Amino acid sequence: MCLFCEKANHPGDFLYENDKVYVLYDNYPVSKGHALIITKRHIKTYFECTDDDVGAIHDALRHMKTYLDEKHHPDGYNIGINNNACAGQSIMHLHVHLIPRYEGDTENPKGGVRGVIPGKQAY
Repeated sequence: MCLFCEKANHPGDFLYENDKVYVLYDNYPVSKGHALIITKRHIKTYFECTDDDVGAIHDALRHMKTYLDEKHHPDGYNIGINNNACAGQSIMHLHVHLIPRYEGDTENPKGGVRGVIPGKQAY
């Protein structure tokens, strides 16, 4: 069974849930508060989402931003989705990373998500 499908059976561990998604902290966080928004329905990539899935993900992102703002007081956020192994997806079940960012957590944050390809972040 898929790891995220298995975790869907443990709602007591969720930070948040709605009818389409649930949220957990990442087991290998990039920063304090790094959360995953995970679809309850087993789909592999964002491009398989229905409009309802997209709305549920959006609702979870907004809810979690408020929660993380209150709990961890980050200075910013990155939101990321890895679609397929070549883009870094390691669990083949759609999940959205909500990564709190903090002043000084990296020397030069300019370029943000462009850093997924080493050497391409700076421009």
